[in-house]
Amino acid sequence: MLFTASQLIQLFPRYQGNVSLDLEIHEVINDSRAVSHDGLYIPIAGEKFDGHQFIEGAINNGAVATFWQNETPLPENLPDTLLVLFVEDTVQALQELASAYRKEVNPTVIGITGSNGKTTTKDLTKAVMQARFKTHATKGNYNNHIGLPLTILSMDQDTEVLILEMGMNHFGEIERLSRIGEPDHAVITNIDGQHIENLGSKEGIAQAKLEIVSGMKPGGSLIIDGDEPLLISADISVPKVRVGFSRENNVVIDHIAVEEAVTTFSIGEASYQIPLLGKHHAKNAAYVIQLATEMGIAPETIRTAFAQLEMTKMRFEKHVGKNGVTVINDAYNASPASMKASIQVVEEMKGYQHKILVLGDILELGDFAEEFHRGIADVIGPEITAVYTYGDHSQYIHETLKQKVPELPAVHLQDKLELRSHVEKYLKPENLILLKASRGMKFETFLEQLS
Repeated sequence: MLFTASQLIQLFPRYQGNVSLDLEIHEVINDSRAVSHDGLYIPIAGEKFDGHQFIEGAINNGAVATFWQNETPLPENLPDTLLVLFVEDTVQALQELASAYRKEVNPTVIGITGSNGKTTTKDLTKAVMQARFKTHATKGNYNNHIGLPLTILSMDQDTEVLILEMGMNHFGEIERLSRIGEPDHAVITNIDGQHIENLGSKEGIAQAKLEIVSGMKPGGSLIIDGDEPLLISADISVPKVRVGFSRENNVVIDHIAVEEAVTTFSIGEASYQIPLLGKHHAKNAAYVIQLATEMGIAPETIRTAFAQLEMTKMRFEKHVGKNGVTVINDAYNASPASMKASIQVVEEMKGYQHKILVLGDILELGDFAEEFHRGIADVIGPEITAVYTYGDHSQYIHETLKQKVPELPAVHLQDKLELRSHVEKYLKPENLILLKASRGMKFETFLEQLS
């Protein structure tokens, strides 16, 4: 049980419905098609659909209560046993409800944001924390002003650690999420060009990410990318713990080795291994090691948890494709730094005769799109056999490669269906193909062609 009708009415006193005050609410949903057990339905008015229109479906699927915006007409045929809580704005009410529930459960809250790596860091954090604590974490992309409160409201009442991933596109969004979640600990994984179209500059992105301290509880610490000058120099009231590769950091990552299926590294006298490829993932893991250390989790427990890691889909997933070719699908999302990191990991991977890159657009770069895409060519070295690009802005990668490395086979695709014919000769067990682009480019269709 999450709430009783009595508790909801105390929070939202304007209501109607012939219901018992002992009525129990077991779930909170915002999809009328979802089957719920004594659920509270949150109708959300969007650009295309208004959830208020689907109240009957929600009731048929198990909703016994609903929020209702004041100015929206209430259907006449609703059962009088439905608890209707009238609110100014259903999304704001959802956030208020989530805050109230978080305070009631009172878990240790870990907030994670950053331009890249926040979901990987969240997955690593969950793996380690659940080895010792009852843990609940953001699922999928539930990291915005609706998804984060739904994440909070889906945790069990005996949850000890709550991990909240916080995403954003504009100023003020992380601040709102931080005030809902009130982190005890927070991590900023890095600062990169993602969302620069809306935030104007890398400095603006850093400012937006640093909003995570807005709701932090007194005594908390902020773990940052200690190799990022914009985070190092930030003037904030919360103590910062610098994690990175340079010797000036509080936590120094050393002895990094990228092997066939794992990355190994050390921090101080302790060594670690993660089933992820790349030094950038060593840094993500180091954030988690620092969090775990602050929460009293031993290194051996951390090592065991890393070995049992379960990752969110479409992030550097290895697939066996046609004729045994290795296909890496890293197309959940992309930023300039993450695309460069993925390419560098492929270059470091041993045991392949040919390595082929299939690269798409990095979205939300605005006026910086050409500059950032041309910069991708800087990390494409002699280990790469061929490069195929698809999209509008990826044309700049192609053009720059032709200028810098004219001997490297590079083709810009105008049609996704063309890919198969181009890579046919590389579909062999000894070869590797990387798929990397922003999620909006729908690169899973390339994966289907190659599988």
